[in-house]
Amino acid sequence: MTRTIAIALTMLLAPATAPTAIAGPTAAMPDGAARTDPVATQLDHISVATMGKGDPVVLIPGLSSPRAVWDVVAPGIAKGHKLYLVQVNGFAGGDPRGNLDPGILDGIVADLHEYIARNKIEGAAVVGHSMGGLVALMLAKAYPDDAGKLMIVDSLPYVGDIFMPGATVAQVEPQARAMRDQQKASYGKPADAANVKATAMGLALKPSSQSTVAQWFEAADPRVSAQAMYEDMTTDLRPDMASIDTPITLVYPLVRPDAEGARRRILPRRIFKGARGDLRRHRRCRAFCDARSAGGVHCGGRCISGRLSKGGPFAPT
Repeated sequence: MTRTIAIALTMLLAPATAPTAIAGPTAAMPDGAARTDPVATQLDHISVATMGKGDPVVLIPGLSSPRAVWDVVAPGIAKGHKLYLVQVNGFAGGDPRGNLDPGILDGIVADLHEYIARNKIEGAAVVGHSMGGLVALMLAKAYPDDAGKLMIVDSLPYVGDIFMPGATVAQVEPQARAMRDQQKASYGKPADAANVKATAMGLALKPSSQSTVAQWFEAADPRVSAQAMYEDMTTDLRPDMASIDTPITLVYPLVRPDAEGARRRILPRRIFKGARGDLRRHRRCRAFCDARSAGGVHCGGRCISGRLSKGGPFAPT
């Protein structure tokens, strides 16, 4: 999953109560490469580990994913940037802390703002994958000065449209609630091996990658994942897109031109309607897809990437 945004990141990164310290993971990497700080800063909804020196980059993973999802790309980026690797409490085991209560996404945003302010981080590039992309947009909306620019990878300001195209939040909410309650009810019970396997196979191609993804999902607290999923599905930032002035790079893979692909190809145009900027095919799109597949993740044929910024309505090609 980590190589999903390896090429995309190069496009973006060209030339309260006092937190406590907890142990953080250190990924295996070549000698001489930047290493994750063995101490992470613990907040109520997230913990943050650091790596490298230079211009700041905040990396926010997706639903049920630990910060280890960035292990493949982080050492290379850290050669010229200081990375802040976010982990949602409960997504990698351990104490869920404040994430056992509703308001997880708002809590993550509040913690990020507190951390950025406390550490005087200026002009950070904030990269969010999937649910992390929605969090990045929420951060830019609530605290415009916290991020210098955003990269939104495989994420939407309203994911509910994927489950029920054209539906409002009120129409999606019953399905989201049922999915949440079913997943929460699995807490304390053995994981459904078939379901975990199917989920991993849908997110990764290589057996080794599928095994890693399965371990991440099994380690995540289902109570936290369920509530975060519910909030992700019922958050609609489409009306706010035109008012977010932070420059945004959107990375979105497209499927082949079949019946399903015809719908998915227009998702950026329809769901990001009103955002300021433009969306263009990037000449490195094929390389991005190649890196995505090499990383064990489905690419689906074609992809596009675009840079949203002030200067005009969002109009993908």
